[in-house]
Amino acid sequence: MTDLQGAVVLVAGASGGLGSRIAAQLSDQGAVVVRAGRAGGELTGPDAYVADLREPGGGASLVAAALQAHGRLDGVVVAAGVVGFGPADAVSDEALDELVQTNLLAPVRLLRDASEALAASAAAGREPFAVTISGVVAESPTAGMAAYSAAKAGLAAWVSAASREFRRRGVRLVDARPGHTETGLATRPITGEAPSFPTGLDPDVVAARIVRAIVDGEKDLPSTSF
Repeated sequence: MTDLQGAVVLVAGASGGLGSRIAAQLSDQGAVVVRAGRAGGELTGPDAYVADLREPGGGASLVAAALQAHGRLDGVVVAAGVVGFGPADAVSDEALDELVQTNLLAPVRLLRDASEALAASAAAGREPFAVTISGVVAESPTAGMAAYSAAKAGLAAWVSAASREFRRRGVRLVDARPGHTETGLATRPITGEAPSFPTGLDPDVVAARIVRAIVDGEKDLPSTSF
């Protein structure tokens, strides 16, 4: 069991959607939540920071802000993401770049840049963790979403490999792969138009499942967990 009371947790992508719900539920569990999002979001308060995780230094700036404010970092949740639709042979270079930068490179850089602080938390006797959300497309790449699926599958693969390395330093990595969730993300694609999806999962329920996994010490959340 992981005690979240007083734990300092950075939630990237907390300005809306699933990230904001996870941040709220972590706070309800007693965590000190450092919320982060892109410029133009709805983040306010002393523990709210703006950063563009597509930039190589974006993640490092958030880790530095959390450490400066609280002197420690016990958890990271990466809930930031973008989606795109359309034929695999028609996606633009601009869309490809953003899908890969936001959904793959940004989480990898953030967890890399947070690794020392999380390892220090473990050395202090706490139970640090990091959560990524690759989604069901990492398990079942989907036609019409090839580039998005590839970026998310790449993230899941990175977590699978890196978790063995992080574990040696006392840090638990968890990748969550829920199915389509009603966060509104599909209505804001960076390219293309969403197909007609069946009704998705309740984002509050998905957030609660992820927080429960954090507390219960789970190491993986496949699509069947939702």
